[in-house]
Amino acid sequence: MSKPRTVSTVSASRPTLEGAGVRLRRAFGFGDTAATDPFLLLDDFRGDDPSDYIAGFPWHPHRGIETITYILEGTVEHGDSMGNKGIIGPGDTQWMTAGSGIIHQEMPQPGPHGRMGGFQLWANLPASNKTMDPRYRDIKAAEVPVVEAPGGARIRVICGKVSGSQGPVRDVVIEPEYLDISLPAGAAYEHPTMPGHTVFAYVFEGVAAFGAGKATRVEHEHLAIFGDGDMLAMSAGEEPARILLVSGKPLREPVAWRGPIVMNTQAELRLAFEEYQNGTFIKKR
Repeated sequence: MSKPRTVSTVSASRPTLEGAGVRLRRAFGFGDTAATDPFLLLDDFRGDDPSDYIAGFPWHPHRGIETITYILEGTVEHGDSMGNKGIIGPGDTQWMTAGSGIIHQEMPQPGPHGRMGGFQLWANLPASNKTMDPRYRDIKAAEVPVVEAPGGARIRVICGKVSGSQGPVRDVVIEPEYLDISLPAGAAYEHPTMPGHTVFAYVFEGVAAFGAGKATRVEHEHLAIFGDGDMLAMSAGEEPARILLVSGKPLREPVAWRGPIVMNTQAELRLAFEEYQNGTFIKKR
């Protein structure tokens, strides 16, 4: 018998200053990782004033995590210590596995109307994979399948599977799903979820309701975290809604986190910063 998920918590994203002075909204990532494990942080960097984002994210290190950048408007130019270079635009995703260590930069540019928009999600790596070789995957919009569900929902499948359509990002340790779901006004959609996995939704356009029966209303720029179950019901009201729906397998490991580096112990964290300072941080080029 199906067990619908219900909303455990709802919270508003918070204005945050990041990088070289980028103004964004942070949905989660304020230190307590238990409720979102294996995910660490979600930033919403949409805006229409270039002065809010043009300074970007100059060269900085990462170790022990994966960063997932999904673009709605404008472009982001990427470069890293392995020699990768690229520009991602609307509908594109950059899935970067820092592993043993990478140094990179991400520099946003506005679209035709001055707007820039997208999200960055950080996913933790388990202890057994924190020293894996770094890798960089650039997924173009055309590679992402779009599923039209009964009732009108439109789902872009970046990672995971919906109605037999498999997203292009595979071979990720935490078995994630990353979906961009558009709901027309009055539309409803039910999505199967893996029992035991962490599931959250970020409403970035309109208002949505979640849960079977007595649904919980979640406002624009709010995050909902769900209890366990094997199905999630959602719907839009009088206006369309758009939602990031993300899930993954919890690691349930200790988290030692400072800035852009996430390890399992404080000793590992100190070593990482010492290596960065003395020039031995990069293990693979």
